Formats: sequence, C-alpha cells, structure tokens
Amino acid sequence: MDQKGYRRGSFQSATSDEDMLEIAGASVDFSMADDDPPLDREMGGFSSYNGGGMNGTSTMMDFLEEPLPGVGTYEDFNTIDWVREKSRDRDRHREITNRSKESTWALLHSVSDAFSGWLLMLLIGLLAGSLAGLIDISAHWMTDLKEGVCLAGFWFNHEHCCWKSNTTFTDRDKCPEWKSWSQLILGHGEGAFAYILNYFMYVIWALMFSLLAVLLVKGFAPYACGSGIPEIKTILSGFIIRGYLGKWTLVIKTITLVLAVSSGLSLGKEGPLVHVACCCGNILCHLFTKYRKNEAKRREVLSAAAAAGVSVAFGAPIGGVLFSLEEVSYYFPLKTLWRSFFAALVAAFTLRSINPFGNSRLVLFYVEFHMPWHLLELVPFILLGIFGGLWGAFFIRSNIAWCRRRKTTRLGKYPVLEVFVVTAITAVLAFPNEYTRMSTSELISELFNDCGILDSSKLCEYVNDFNSTKGDDLPDRAAGPGVYTAMWQLALALIMKVFITIFTFGMKVPSGLFIPSMAVGAITGRLLGVAVEQLAFYHHDWAIFSGWCSQGADCITPGLYAMVGAAACLGGVTRMTVSLVVIMFELTGGLEYIVPLMAAAMTSKWVADAIGREGIYDAHIRLNGYPFLEAKEEFSHKTRAMDVMRPRKNDPPLTVITQDTMTVEDVETIVTSTTYSGYPVVVSRASQRLVGFVLRRDLIISIENARKKQDGIVSTSVICFTDYCPPLPPSSPSVLKLRSILDLSPFTVTDETPMEIVVDIFRKLGLRQCLVTHNGKLLGIITKKDVLKHIAQMANQDPDSILFN
Repeated sequence: MDQKGYRRGSFQSATSDEDMLEIAGASVDFSMADDDPPLDREMGGFSSYNGGGMNGTSTMMDFLEEPLPGVGTYEDFNTIDWVREKSRDRDRHREITNRSKESTWALLHSVSDAFSGWLLMLLIGLLAGSLAGLIDISAHWMTDLKEGVCLAGFWFNHEHCCWKSNTTFTDRDKCPEWKSWSQLILGHGEGAFAYILNYFMYVIWALMFSLLAVLLVKGFAPYACGSGIPEIKTILSGFIIRGYLGKWTLVIKTITLVLAVSSGLSLGKEGPLVHVACCCGNILCHLFTKYRKNEAKRREVLSAAAAAGVSVAFGAPIGGVLFSLEEVSYYFPLKTLWRSFFAALVAAFTLRSINPFGNSRLVLFYVEFHMPWHLLELVPFILLGIFGGLWGAFFIRSNIAWCRRRKTTRLGKYPVLEVFVVTAITAVLAFPNEYTRMSTSELISELFNDCGILDSSKLCEYVNDFNSTKGDDLPDRAAGPGVYTAMWQLALALIMKVFITIFTFGMKVPSGLFIPSMAVGAITGRLLGVAVEQLAFYHHDWAIFSGWCSQGADCITPGLYAMVGAAACLGGVTRMTVSLVVIMFELTGGLEYIVPLMAAAMTSKWVADAIGREGIYDAHIRLNGYPFLEAKEEFSHKTRAMDVMRPRKNDPPLTVITQDTMTVEDVETIVTSTTYSGYPVVVSRASQRLVGFVLRRDLIISIENARKKQDGIVSTSVICFTDYCPPLPPSSPSVLKLRSILDLSPFTVTDETPMEIVVDIFRKLGLRQCLVTHNGKLLGIITKKDVLKHIAQMANQDPDSILFN
C-alpha cells in the first residue's frame, strides 16, 4: 500500500487524524490505538530473510548482522509475501532441528515446538465453544425477554422457566411462573389493551437491544459489524487488516451479536461466530512464538479457527472443516486439514458439554426424519433448488445495490438511524405474526419438525380420523383449519423475510446470513411440502402416487421439504455445495437424505451461477475493493506481461536503486518522493541488470536505526547491497551495508509471458509483486493490484474499484 509521511530521523506511517477508510461499511481511523499491535515490536531476535536463505557473516561490518525490530514485517492494509514467510519458517524449523541434536534442552524445545500447533488448536476449540455456548444461552434468554419475564428467576428463559411447572403437556408454554408483560403490569393477559401493551413492550425491547448494539460497535470496535466472512477470506488470502481480529473486536462482537440476534432483526449468529472464532485464534497465536512472528503460519491457524466457528454454529464439525476448505481458506495444506478437524472436534465437544439448549444437541433445530423419500420427490426438490438459485441471485443483486447506495450517499453517515428505522419496521411487522415474532432459529426448528402425536403446533393441526398408529409414524391426513391458517401466516412471513433481509445484511451491527437464508428456504419448502402432502392425500389414485403413496400411508414429510429448501436457498446465496450438504445432514442426523440435499444444492448453484457468478461474500469483497484474487475464476484473455506491467508507455522510468553507488541521501530522496512499497535493486542504471528487491518499510527502518546506532553514518554515506563494496577514499564516511534486507531471489517473468500464467503464479504462490525482464534487463513490475485491475478491466468492471495495494 502506498505509504507517505517518511521523514529523516523518524519513521511515521501514512496516517493522521484525518485518515479515514471505509472497511466493511465502518469508518475506521488508522491512527486509533490498535488492539492487535503490528509485529514490529515482536521481531527482535528473529533472523532476517534475504530471499535466498540466511546471510552469512562478512569481513565488513554489516549494520544488520543483528536483526532489527520491524524488518521483515508489513504495514497495515498491505499484502504479505507468502514465499518469504514460508522460507522464513523453513529456516527457523531447520535451525531448531539442527540444534535438537546438540543437547537435551534443545531436543525438548524441538518437541514443544512441534506440539505447540496442537495445543493452540485445543485452546481455540475450548475458547470458541465456550463463547458460542455463552452467546446461545444469552440470546435465547434475551429473545424471550421481549415477551415476558420469569417470576422464579429473571435469568430463566421461557422454556427453562416452565421446566419445573406442574402444567399439562399441552399447556407447557402457559405455566404460572412465566408472565407476559401485560400480565405483569395489568394483572391479566386477555383483551385488546393487553395485546397493545405486549406489542409496545416487544418493539421497545427490540429497539433498545439494536440501539445498544450499534452504539457499542460505533464507539468501541467498528470492525465488529457485519458478518466478517468477506474480510476473513481476504485476510486468509494474505491481506493485513490490523485490529480486525483483535481483543476489542472479540469482546464487542460477542456482546453485540447477542443484542442483535435478540432484537429480532432478520439476521443470524452463524456467520459472526466464524469471526469470533478467528479472533480467538489470532489472539491465542500471540502465546506461541512461531505463530506470532510469521504471518503465513498465523493464517493456517485462522483457517482452523474458521472451521471451529462453523462447528459450533451448526453443531457440524466435519461441515466446518469442509466450509473452511471450500469457502474461506486460500492456503490449506494437509497439516491444516488435520488441525482444523481437531479444533472443530474440541469446539463441538465444549459446546455439547455446556448444553446451551438443554436438549443434549448442539443446535436448536436438530431434527430426525424416519420416513424414506421416493424417487418422484426429486421433482419438487429440484424445484426448490431452482427457487433457491433465483432467490440467491435476487438477494445478492439487491443487497449489493443497497450497500453501494449506503456507501455512496448520505445514508452511510447515519448508521444509528438506519438501524433504528430497520429495527422499528421489523418489530412492528413481526409481532402480529407468530412465525415472525419467534426467533428465526425457533422458526426453522418448527418448520423442520416432523409432526408427531403430541405436537400442538398449528402446522400439525390435521384432521385425525385414523384409528391406530404405529409409534410416531402418522399417516398422511387432511389439513385442518390450523394448517391453513399457518400456511397464510407463513406466506406473509416469507414475503417479509425476503425483503427485510436485503436491508438488514450489511448494517453496522453483527449480522449473519445463514439463518435468514435458511428461513426463507424452509418456509418455501414447508409450503411446498404441505401442498404435495395434501395432493397425495386427496389424489392418491393418480398414477404418480398410486405405486408408493396409498391411502393411509405416511409417505410425504413436509419437514424434509423445509430442510431441502433451506439448503437450496443457503446454497444460492453463498454458492456452497459440498460443505453445505455435509452441514445439513449433520443437522438431521440421517445419511439417507444426502441425494435430495445434493440435488437441491447443485440446482441452486447452477441457476444462481447462470444469473451471476459471484456469491454474496465475493460480491462484498469486490464492493469493498479488497485485493482478493479468486482462485476459482479462470483467466482466458490473450494478454501478455508487458501489457500489464508498470511503467507503461509515456510513463516515467521505473524507480530503481543501484547496488553500491547511491548515498543515504539519494535513497531517502527516492523514498520521500515516491509512494511505492518496494524498489528493485540493479547493478547500475545503465545496465539495468537485476540484483534483487528491497521493501520500503525495511529500507526506512534500517536507515533510521543506522543513523541512531552506527557511528559515521551520514547523508553522504554510500549504501551497499553487495558482500564486497567497491573501495572508497580513506576520507569517505562509513559505508552502510544493507545486503541482509535485500531479497536476492525476487520472482521474475519475461515481457512475453502470457497473463494467464502470471495470474496463476500470483494465485498459487501468493506473490505481492513480480518483476518483468527482457534479455536479463529489468523492464518493469507487476503488483497484485495491477493483476486485479487488469482482471476487472477485462471483465468490463471498474479497475479503480480495487482500493488497496
């Protein structure tokens, strides 16, 4: 990223009180105190990397024989050098291995270093599972608080309050210990005035929760808003956003996530739980030297933490690992796969031990279906997949249009007012309908439910004209008035959820998209399931039903349709496939429904991809201008490296540093007058033969420290990037030798290299920049930002939308 503000004698980042940036919809002050400090205070004692391994000693005094704090680290909003970080870790590992043969203490250090990764995964799983349990319990209690309070103890939610009550099973939700606000204030719960009072209290509590959430986010942790998954994908690709995974972000996101979910807004906690788990992983990395000092190793930990986050969000450890692999991770070696599995396992075990819902399950909407599905049912399942794809494409386009309007108009300047208005509209519309009044997780649980004998829900009010049953397997029956009422209410709930979610996702509160998307699909699936069930009941003699759905048989399960619809809509929005199917079958506890889920997930992805290639997270990455190089997209244009490199025709020549002829003052002038993040080093300006590449940050820190600590370093001192500097007159000032900060093996391509190869190199090696040569002479440079701009230009998009270098 461009950095200005260099002054001789002091290094300052390009920030001031006026430097503000729009990240994930939050105005962030660069100069704010950072709770995730840059690594420059942590690099002491660590060997510097020169691109080709570790530098040996030389006969001349090298100022950087002792590594400097800050050398080899990165500025905020910059991209890491994956090649350098991996080489640095290999050197560290090689040194530990060699020393382990010298003494018992060194051997123990080697063993502890190898074990530290597993210990870190254990700690991440324990912390993520504990926080998820706390969030689940708190959100369940505060959601019920909008409707009433428990006299036996205000900290009990509605269900826990009635556990010890002596009421009958059918009246289990009307226990005397639980009082609605009208019963508490007026002494009775019947009548128009009692209804209005309950309505009023519901809206007031919702507004209080949401306003407190947005004020906490705005005042203490602007990065705590939104889902967090687009930013985590970008961070895992090598981008640095300091503070995004810090302590304050973790604390505020945990608190405000409970408040946002409890307010009744159309959002979920599952996406933000991935952000919370990654915050846990980043903070715990500081306990272990090899993860604290290496950005690439830290990103392996964050990939495992993302898996733990999905594991506790859905109670799906295997699905969490696959989600991290399929959706968020950029670099996912086999070792990270094993550790992700372990972290997800520990997190799920911790949450199961806490048992937040009191049903020995990890999620509120765990269900089990007993009846098999029939081949002909694939037709409505595929129809649900088509609906999911259409809904996903519609939602992405509408939400991105609204978020772009928020960023480019005055609307974005009033986040508190926006949250207030959306919450008020949501609460006012939600209360009259019992299916929107309840929490979205409870709604999904009810829609997934397979009606049994003792179910008292409206969705299970069928005409019971049968004489006997076998266990809980009830035959298909005619729908009663309760079912028809529920259908109308669900249809209205569907319309509300479809539109209100568009305006909710992206506000300045923690907001996940998994649960609202699943709710839209579950409502649609349940409506379709009941329709097919009634069709089969009244027309069981039709050819399509006669072979497998005879009168009195239990052949249609509406809850299964709800589950398939939920998977279809979630797949249409996120474009997940494998991980989505695994998460859904882990939710249901049955393997025989994989084929319907696969059919719906693939159909929704095909339909959504036909309308627009991007999922919701990729669309938000592009909207925010993050430098994310998508590995799934193919580059098929016939351009060459010379078409993309800088400098272009009629541009000033490339700024270079010579290896042994420039003085400190010359280099400081270059650094002050340019904003580049690094400079090629050549033998001479005439020959332009490439020697290496030096980072701006390393150069500034080295010169500043040399002026302070090395005698004889003045503005006229020659800077030498070679082992043997040319002889100078005796009266010349001391030579500043900076070979140790020089990358001697920068990646180069020729000017005729096809851009499809260059793009592949940037994707697979995680490069920051690549130098372009012709017959061995330096011609130009291609940065990751240049590649992203070129891809955008080839796709007829605005290349200036890529904001960061």
